[in-house]
Amino acid sequence: MNGVRVLLVDDHATMRMGFRMILEASGIDVVGEAATGAEAVSAAASLRPEVICMDVQMPDLDGIEATRRILAAARDAPPRIVIVTTFDRDDYLFAALDAGASGFLLKNAGPEELVSAVRVVAAGDALLAPGVTRRVIERFARTSGNGSDVPVRPPEIDPGLTEREREVLRLLAQALSNAEIAQQLYIGEATVKTHVSNVLQKLGARDRVAAVVYAHRHGLA
Repeated sequence: MNGVRVLLVDDHATMRMGFRMILEASGIDVVGEAATGAEAVSAAASLRPEVICMDVQMPDLDGIEATRRILAAARDAPPRIVIVTTFDRDDYLFAALDAGASGFLLKNAGPEELVSAVRVVAAGDALLAPGVTRRVIERFARTSGNGSDVPVRPPEIDPGLTEREREVLRLLAQALSNAEIAQQLYIGEATVKTHVSNVLQKLGARDRVAAVVYAHRHGLA
């Protein structure tokens, strides 16, 4: 997928320059840059990027709060936000997911991983490394999502999933890919993609990460 419109947010100009060179060399359109969270909020509103690569630790406003404000303001066609940070910390990871980020990438990732991350989230999928996905699952499997160790209860309102869609959601919650789900259920990948799309729509989930979190919070895993 070429032509994706990207906003780069990082307080280090050399980091932004490096990301720009990598992305533009792959045919991805970098439409702007921001050095602070506040600048990112303003740039997102004016430039309307499809994807934002967002640093966490920045002056003025951190990347987590900037993510929250950008998505709250962009009701129509909100951008997909990938948190790109030096720090592999659970507090950043879960805060980013809670704020609405669609991906979490470490800055020591290779150029191919950065390009892939942008394209994956632009296509509407979520980006989490397998190890990160396991941490998400482990956390929401044992907590209610509010930091307590209270067991999760099933939702009071049925989201209207069919039995097949519930099976797909359970496998999504295990961090399986579409190909792996297709193999488990003996159906085609195109069919899996349709089921995943229906699940996200019925749950009101923006992407697969949100669906995983929903499944574990509501006992549907």
